[in-house]
Amino acid sequence: MTLAVDLSGRIALVTGGARGIGRGITTVLLEAGATVITCGRSEADPPVGAEHRVCDVRDPEAVTALVEGIVASHGRLDLVVNNAGGAPYALAADSSPRLDEKIIGLNLDAVLAVSKAANAVMQAGDGGSIVNISSVSAIRPSPGTASYGAAKAGVDSLTRSLAVEWGPKVRINSIDVGLCRTEDSADHYGDDATAAAVEATIPLGRMAEPEEIGRLVAFLASNLASYVSGANVACHGGGEPPVFLHVFKEQQS
Repeated sequence: MTLAVDLSGRIALVTGGARGIGRGITTVLLEAGATVITCGRSEADPPVGAEHRVCDVRDPEAVTALVEGIVASHGRLDLVVNNAGGAPYALAADSSPRLDEKIIGLNLDAVLAVSKAANAVMQAGDGGSIVNISSVSAIRPSPGTASYGAAKAGVDSLTRSLAVEWGPKVRINSIDVGLCRTEDSADHYGDDATAAAVEATIPLGRMAEPEEIGRLVAFLASNLASYVSGANVACHGGGEPPVFLHVFKEQQS
């Protein structure tokens, strides 16, 4: 038997799906046969074949209008990928309450708002799948982005709870994404030499490509993952070796 991911006929929404990791996800879902709608706070150029709509996912009323508009245009909504997120570097002692509120609003509150709007449609129809793009910051210390890490840990917890509340019609999973190369990599990881040094700390020796995250999303959304729900899947190239191992190796050399 040949195993293949086939999302033909599926209607998918990818928040923040025109840039970065989201663009890779959108590209893979299109290749798998899905009809994909991306959204963002402003106009954008998604991958060829995708449709883009303007929506601030931090606004629950705008989210409801977005989902209702997709259903009005396409008749259904089968898959939602909560990808929009991010945070600037700011030590917790220095970040303002307003900044913390914005970070948590985008990375956690918006995920809940989009998921609730999608679930209402899916429960009334044939069901569906929700995939939340979380981060390794949810499962290890996140110095400099503490509120972001806390929000992503909340996303993983939310995923497990909603899987219980919304099953069996809706499956919901999250992906704890590690370091990934995007058009903004230089802003996060520095020049090529610095990025290469960072990559050397990853067991697989490199950062992920956005499409690699997309392939995992496609699997979780497909019938191949029909019994996977409430899972937090790590996609981080092997993780980060504990710091004490470097000290140990230095002492042994």
